[in-house]
Amino acid sequence: MNIKAVLFDLDGTLLDTANDLGLALNHLLQEEQLPVIPLEIIRPAAGSGCKGLLKLGMNMDPDHPQYPEFSQRLLDLYQQHLVQTTNFFPGIENLLAFLEKKMIPWGIVTNKPAKYTDQLVSHLGLNERAGCVISGDTLAQRKPHPLPILHACQLLQHSPENCLYIGDSEIDIQACKAAGTPSLAALYGYIPANDNPLNWGADGYIQHPDELMQWIK
Repeated sequence: MNIKAVLFDLDGTLLDTANDLGLALNHLLQEEQLPVIPLEIIRPAAGSGCKGLLKLGMNMDPDHPQYPEFSQRLLDLYQQHLVQTTNFFPGIENLLAFLEKKMIPWGIVTNKPAKYTDQLVSHLGLNERAGCVISGDTLAQRKPHPLPILHACQLLQHSPENCLYIGDSEIDIQACKAAGTPSLAALYGYIPANDNPLNWGADGYIQHPDELMQWIK
């Protein structure tokens, strides 16, 4: 790979947001007089947003008539816990410093709505560091559609084949394939036990953010 720029997914790749998402879900369950769920069980579902969390906590699918009501309540509760414990995954800060030292631009492409993405990026001081931040509602399409990744490549001023994307879900890899960008699957992220990332077709796999530096070298 001739890597000239790097793109990250947000939840489960760049930032560990699982505990704050879990706190929001458990508050909702308490409101509904349902049993709370240990955070370690919530963790694999954290990358699936409201859909995964409500399925885990209430066995509720998006076609349930009350899904819009409960998903909005979950988001409202998440807003209250947004930056309570969220931080970089171990190794990410060193990785970003490495990229910046090497003058390799990097950016974020996430399906998380900008309302939450922007607050997290600001809270962690990434506004001036990220070359681009593409949220789930920035464009008319979101991952697995290739448009967000292609737009990010354009903003970083490098062709897709020279932009490496790192994500922790199959839709990340699907988007990369459609966009023509090489991809790495972040095995340290939020991957459900019944999912096998080796079947996603990524160009490589990393167990820790530090391993990305070897790919770039």
